[in-house]
Amino acid sequence: MSNHIRRRPPLAALVTLTAVATVLAGCGTVDNSKGGGGGTSGGGQVTLWTHNAGNPQELGVVNQIVSDFNASQTKFKVVVQAFPQASYNDAVVAAATAKKLPCLLDIDAPNVPNWAYAGYLAPLDLPQDLVSKNLPSTLGNYQGKLYSIGYYDAALGLFAHKSALEAAGARVATIDKPYTADEFNTLLSKIKSAAKYQTAFDLGTGDTGTEWWTYGYSPFLQSFGGDLIDRSTYQTAKGVINGDKALAWASWFQGLVKQGYTPAKSSPDAFADFVNGKSAMVWSGIWNSSNLDKVKDGVVMPPPDFGTGAKIGGGSWQWGVSSGCNKQDGALEYLKFSLNTKYLSQFAQKQSVIPATEDAAAITPGWQSGGPKRFFLDLSKKDALIRPPTPGYPFLTTTFAKAAQDIIAGGEPKKILDQAASDIDENLKSNDNYGF
Repeated sequence: MSNHIRRRPPLAALVTLTAVATVLAGCGTVDNSKGGGGGTSGGGQVTLWTHNAGNPQELGVVNQIVSDFNASQTKFKVVVQAFPQASYNDAVVAAATAKKLPCLLDIDAPNVPNWAYAGYLAPLDLPQDLVSKNLPSTLGNYQGKLYSIGYYDAALGLFAHKSALEAAGARVATIDKPYTADEFNTLLSKIKSAAKYQTAFDLGTGDTGTEWWTYGYSPFLQSFGGDLIDRSTYQTAKGVINGDKALAWASWFQGLVKQGYTPAKSSPDAFADFVNGKSAMVWSGIWNSSNLDKVKDGVVMPPPDFGTGAKIGGGSWQWGVSSGCNKQDGALEYLKFSLNTKYLSQFAQKQSVIPATEDAAAITPGWQSGGPKRFFLDLSKKDALIRPPTPGYPFLTTTFAKAAQDIIAGGEPKKILDQAASDIDENLKSNDNYGF
């Protein structure tokens, strides 16, 4: 993404009441008792919080929308408070504890069910003809209700040196025809045998962030036919995170290291290694797509299909309205205003992100059908799978990430996955299955 900022911050964790003042004061937070947050009425002020204080491109578009909205009417005035990404989730949880949430806030997509379940968010009463234009992965639904909507999405892809594929006698995989498991494994073997590259396929394991391990690697598990939880009930992980298909994924995943195709721990910047010719292929995201121009023979492809279709993670930052907002009409008016096609286009132009609608893609250079950036939109439409929309997701992601790290490190896959299933089910039971 813009400035190569990865949109995968740590998921929200509970903070104590003693942290409330520190977190909020450290971020220069507006006192919502004087505005449109959960406090008392304060005229027409509607406070908006965003995580992108460190991303001037995205924040610039948000500020422009706010300025345009405020100039378009006199009933409401939106006031922006931008937070550093690293402290944003803790600030939201702290504010919720203190009943000081703003009216409008952005939310990392997998957090939405958890925050809705915790009572932070109100369902969005937006026109269906507006909502229906968005990519499904940009909509934060939970228990049949819409709680958030996004201006863009992100996507992962298999970046490769075309010359490495040609030398191995392999085709360039397409969205309609990704590599089969056999094709991909044969390709890895041939690239390694040729010994031209230090690494055949860099997974990017140097990124130790929990959410990268889930966002990046659980789609491989899902392509094999496994998952983090049984999505038919959201009441158990047994048989899906530790069943035969999950064990097949774990064997393949660990085998990448055992067979010397990928390092157990990549360098901190795997994409730079790819650009510099150290790796033949790298698993990375749209945020690095602008750097593909630095590779004279660079191509980007979908991930392999390991049996149930190619999969990538879906869902990036989205916007919602707090349940305690006393100016929900103003917050919803702002959201409707902000979903104008021209603004969605600006987000995609200013950053390496996928425009949320076809209307926005049609007016954004490079994103039209056949355009050089169109790959990621088509890939997202076909292969994106949102992370499990359950309030228990924070536990799912930490549990899966630890399991994946232990598997890559050489641990016994069945023991690791059986333990993950047991831990998840215990967490689900102790939380009454989070309402499912």
